[in-house]
Amino acid sequence: MNKEIKALVITPNSYSSDKSYPVVYLLHGYSGNYKSWLDGAPQIEELAEQYQLIIVTPDGNFDSWYWDSPEDPTSKYETYITQELIPYVDTNYRTIASKEGRAISGLSMGGHGALYLGIRHQDIFGTAGSQSGGVDIGSFPENWNMKKYLGEKSAFPERWREYSVMGQLHLLSRDNLPLVIHCGIGDFFYQVNLKLHEELTYLNIPHTFTSNPGAHNWDYWKESVQYQLLYFHNFFQRGD
Repeated sequence: MNKEIKALVITPNSYSSDKSYPVVYLLHGYSGNYKSWLDGAPQIEELAEQYQLIIVTPDGNFDSWYWDSPEDPTSKYETYITQELIPYVDTNYRTIASKEGRAISGLSMGGHGALYLGIRHQDIFGTAGSQSGGVDIGSFPENWNMKKYLGEKSAFPERWREYSVMGQLHLLSRDNLPLVIHCGIGDFFYQVNLKLHEELTYLNIPHTFTSNPGAHNWDYWKESVQYQLLYFHNFFQRGD
């Protein structure tokens, strides 16, 4: 995209060049930036030490939805994360540079982005998660600037299906990408998350789905990220 994009890299306090660490990529939501996760859930620093992993929080712009936009050639965040950011992190930090040591999650827009990228790039990510994710964009054609990047839904209905998490599920098969999905029952994205859970169940795709009291806010994400990092830690341990 010919621009400088910031990312935050959190290493364990005991980070050492003598060992390699798994990496979790955490994507921010609409209107956020690369600092949003640390500002909203500062305990991720302690969790990076507790679970001995590196956490990377990239900047996904104000509203990119982490797509390579077919409408705006200057917005290519799928390419940025998968082809530029990850190789940079693997080159400059002591990482386990394989999908067995790499996870991705996010909140809201970033929850959509994490599942979208995880499902489309199963050679890069070993596991993926979503927290309050906007996982079915077709229900919200006028919201969050999405039509700026995809065009009007009425003009491009097939594109809107393809660029949604729900339109990528055919790429999944049993046990090839462990998924962990959280959404509060008071969240405006709850129904689309429930729909995703039901579709994954129908397709016989194993996944962990948790719905519990909570809304679309940091009180919920501060709690859910702890469970997701534990889930990823357990995944990484299986690969040791």
